[in-house]
Amino acid sequence: MRASQRLVLVFSAVWLAACQPSATASDARGQAVTQEAARVVDAWHAAAARADEGTYFALFAKDGVFLGTDATERWTVPAFRAYAHPHFAKGKAWAFRSVRRSFSFSSDGNVAWFDEDLETNTLGPARGSGVLVREGASFKIAHYDLSVPIPNERFAAVRKLIAGGAEARGADAIRSASSR
Repeated sequence: MRASQRLVLVFSAVWLAACQPSATASDARGQAVTQEAARVVDAWHAAAARADEGTYFALFAKDGVFLGTDATERWTVPAFRAYAHPHFAKGKAWAFRSVRRSFSFSSDGNVAWFDEDLETNTLGPARGSGVLVREGASFKIAHYDLSVPIPNERFAAVRKLIAGGAEARGADAIRSASSR
């Protein structure tokens, strides 16, 4: 290989390496997107804590869904707002504070999945998981699932309580139907 060919080859290799995004640039972008997503979830929790209904529901995606802790609670945004409005109107909704949160992102950075451990004023320790999607220039909450973790060693007792409640609700429904 002639010296001029080697020079072109070395120059090409250096040029290609220089054109690749650096790990630092990529990490910085990832950190910025993570911080942006975290700000949305933090703002959402803060809006509930100060009973700011407008901000709280504005942070949901157009077709957002909220899953509550009760098996019957699968709320579209309008249905959840109707349910929650009396709490916000009294000036006292709920206070959830994330004590740990983890995000994952789609390759284009337009969808984020997260899970978080929460301190709450009403439920005790809780867990939330959700999906954020970009609508325009900002992330919105497309899906949020609130749960109360149950220690494995207590699950049998909790299951029995839940089953007893379901049986009681079933018996109440039968009594109610038979009295009509």
